[in-house]
Amino acid sequence: MVETPFTSIVAGLPATIPFVGPEAIERRRGRRFELRLGANESLFGVSPLVADAIAGEIARAGWYGDPEAFDLRTKVASSLGGIGIDRLVMGAGIDELLGVLVRLVTEPGDPVVTSAGAYPTFNYHVAGFGGRLVAVPYRNDQEDLDALADAVRREGAKLVYLSNPDNPMGSWHDASAIEAFVQALPEKTLVILDEAYAEFAPTSALPPLAFTDPRLVRLRTFSKAHGLAGLRVGYAMADPSVIQGIGKIRNHFGVNRFAQAAAIAALDDPGFTDEVVVEVERGRADYARLANDCGVEPLPSATNFVTIDVGGFERARAILQALEAEAVFIRMPGVTPLNRCIRVTVGPAADRARFAEIFERVTQRV
Repeated sequence: MVETPFTSIVAGLPATIPFVGPEAIERRRGRRFELRLGANESLFGVSPLVADAIAGEIARAGWYGDPEAFDLRTKVASSLGGIGIDRLVMGAGIDELLGVLVRLVTEPGDPVVTSAGAYPTFNYHVAGFGGRLVAVPYRNDQEDLDALADAVRREGAKLVYLSNPDNPMGSWHDASAIEAFVQALPEKTLVILDEAYAEFAPTSALPPLAFTDPRLVRLRTFSKAHGLAGLRVGYAMADPSVIQGIGKIRNHFGVNRFAQAAAIAALDDPGFTDEVVVEVERGRADYARLANDCGVEPLPSATNFVTIDVGGFERARAILQALEAEAVFIRMPGVTPLNRCIRVTVGPAADRARFAEIFERVTQRV
């Protein structure tokens, strides 16, 4: 057997991945899922303008995308009220940008702070670049801002990750709390604020764009409300010095032609996105009623999913497995005490009705 010359960091990592995709589960089961409600994708399709834009790029599929994504950055800047494009950089989804940011500031052995049970892809990037992950528990199903700040100061961390609204719990902090958190950190600590679910959040949860602390990097995506998860396109908003640093190491051709054209078209059709947000709000209310009817507790959500407290890890796992047997894909948080819950993506009305029928049956017997 040939010994592959991995780095010592990679050689020491377990052979795992952040997520087991629904496709892998389908292959294992030998059966397709009827309802795909576990990945927090948009289940509402795309704007007709997006479909036309993608079709229009077919003839140029042999070309690389613009490595500067100039037109897309200009469009995003305009949609955000005219922030400078020197404060924006595009990436192949938030996942890629997380990796670039970790690489930007993390030396082997450096402490990096996050919440125990928060978005796991960030943790994989930290491990992959040799960082030492410092995870603090949630408090009352929210990321604990005070504990995160204490850990940063205690460990001398140069990087801290926070999502608002939160995945996997759907909870959120008001903008004033986020701003105070950033301002209370050491000058040389970079804050990653993951705002993947910004379109679904109350306006009170999002710091104004005028809040431009040089320690803050805000990440947003076209994967959720705009329905472009399969195309992989997101962006970072940060101080120009941070954007310049990212430019030194990012994958300059990571956002392909189709993704750039589709994202521009999505921003040209705000009415479509608004309809998705309204329908998701209806769906969250439907799931809350369903959970209450089934004797379990829905948690408040500012995202495109609802997290449901079913009373404990064993029952959550049993419900997940029973739903899988019924060809329904959902997920559950992976860390105690969050893993007493399941998490269900909001889909169209027909999908919600079908899920309700199956969920009622499953919870009666589990």
